[in-house]
Amino acid sequence: MSLEKINYKKFLIPVIVGIIIWLLSPVKPAGISLTAWHMFAIFVATIIGCITQPLPIGAVAVIGFTMTVITGEVPMDTAIAGFGNNSIWLIAMAFFISRGFIKTGLGTRIALNFVRLFGKKTLGLAYSLIGVDLVLSPATPSNTARAGGIMYPIINSLSRSFGSSPESHTERKMGSFLIFSEFHGNTITSAMFLTAMAGNPWRNPWPKVPMSRLPG
Repeated sequence: MSLEKINYKKFLIPVIVGIIIWLLSPVKPAGISLTAWHMFAIFVATIIGCITQPLPIGAVAVIGFTMTVITGEVPMDTAIAGFGNNSIWLIAMAFFISRGFIKTGLGTRIALNFVRLFGKKTLGLAYSLIGVDLVLSPATPSNTARAGGIMYPIINSLSRSFGSSPESHTERKMGSFLIFSEFHGNTITSAMFLTAMAGNPWRNPWPKVPMSRLPG
């Protein structure tokens, strides 16, 4: 979405709703603090902005994040604490890579090689995609990054090569099958290796419990 195509009228609804809720703080429930009420106003305005989309959802979210800091409801150090999480940046980088797959046509070239090697049957393509996920899983400690950032552009290119796309309402021709196959394969590979997903024991070790405290 370019700046020339922004519908500025769509900003009115989230801004007006947010201001109204903010000004209703004198009649807020007694159990809710003033800071919590103001955060609620910003949250509701951001959600409405995501629905009306005067800007892409990412830009709307950044505006909501900025408002929490500008209004002083959340300190800057607290607001940016989440950006220091390694798993979040891993996922973000994988999606940046996926855009490169799409823009450069690398995803299409990989897809055509898959078709050449395994394209005799749809089942062969599904198995090969799961095989690629299996190989990548030990070195990609985020199943979201692996499936959405790396595998999806390849599956998307494969499906479109066979004339299967949501735009033409032919997604069930092949695309849905490959997506569901990768979904289930990704879930399995995530559980096979300690380094295959963000929420595994390697990244989040379980607390050590003394043997004397174990039941039985």
